[in-house]
Amino acid sequence: MLGRGKNQERAVPAKALRLFLASSNLGKLNEFRALASKLTGAASLDLQLLPNFPALPAFEESAPTFSENAAGKALHYSRFSDSPVMAEDSGLVVGALGGAPGVRSARYAGPDASSAERIAKLLGEMRERGARDWRARFACVIALAVRGRVVAVFSDSVEGEILETSRGSSGFGYDPVFFFRPAAKSFAEMSADEKNQYSHRAKAFRKLADFLASSPVL
Repeated sequence: MLGRGKNQERAVPAKALRLFLASSNLGKLNEFRALASKLTGAASLDLQLLPNFPALPAFEESAPTFSENAAGKALHYSRFSDSPVMAEDSGLVVGALGGAPGVRSARYAGPDASSAERIAKLLGEMRERGARDWRARFACVIALAVRGRVVAVFSDSVEGEILETSRGSSGFGYDPVFFFRPAAKSFAEMSADEKNQYSHRAKAFRKLADFLASSPVL
């Protein structure tokens, strides 16, 4: 079983719905928990990483769309739990690159590449193609499954532009080069609370929380 680190230990409401995240990424778990803590009128959620996740049969995220990857992953891992399981797939979509990196955002520069290496590849390809349109969007799809059945899929996105150089030191992934014009900042220049007002992942998660509040899945 996956150990409970101190970042996972906290009091939860007695009637909170336990929801497992199909991931071993504690940072992503904490981001979703931060989002859940800010919601009002939504279901009380006890968010946890799916127990023993690294030892479970892996799901290959090889589908061409975020929706198929998220739904497939949620369905696959829900077979190992009696509690609802959520899975998400997200990434950066750049029109000038034909939609790339897209579903390959995390693997764009190779499976073991750093965020800096992925950003360098992205900017290199933009310059190599002489791109004039640097508009981009972050997309996120979250799927919910219960015991081998997908019960809901939610998606959302946020529009922005690719910067020619990185700005800011917060966030992760492509955040330093994703400029959000309404705030006049890159995502990496925002605090976690500020980013959670606008991000694709936050908007999709709010839809999930609203669904759980009005449509119990158990």
